[in-house]
Amino acid sequence: MSRDERYQELHKRLGALLDGEEDWVSAMATVACELHHAFERFHWTGFYRVTEPGVLRVGPYQGGHGCLEIPFERGVCGAAAREARVIRLDDVEQFQDHIACSSTTRSEIVVPILDTHGRVFAVLDVDSDHPAAFDEVDERELSSLAEHLGARYGSRAS
Repeated sequence: MSRDERYQELHKRLGALLDGEEDWVSAMATVACELHHAFERFHWTGFYRVTEPGVLRVGPYQGGHGCLEIPFERGVCGAAAREARVIRLDDVEQFQDHIACSSTTRSEIVVPILDTHGRVFAVLDVDSDHPAAFDEVDERELSSLAEHLGARYGSRAS
């Protein structure tokens, strides 16, 4: 099955699982679980939430331990939140301020999730132990998912 096909299946499953779900934490947990198990190359899959100005705290995730707190001034997740843009790295060692929550991580994609006012209220972070594990399809599909989550939960996220 191609990446596109896997994402289409994933979107269908998530649509059914999240139908009527109003709780943001439950939604994050469900999305992290489904994403993590949909792709073997996803070794850490989860969310960091904006809990105070300029600070991300770990939310629901799948995989080994994540960093508990990340300031906007540090790392890939901080940069994605600060700049409100997707960051996709084929080699995390090439990102000068990469925070190594896991020494095995080789590539990463971080997608900001915007609230209904266009402010970042969370980021979706996916790490892989393989170099160049993410491509344009991942960026497009994870961005689409983030846009949907922002539109649905962005007015009530906490």
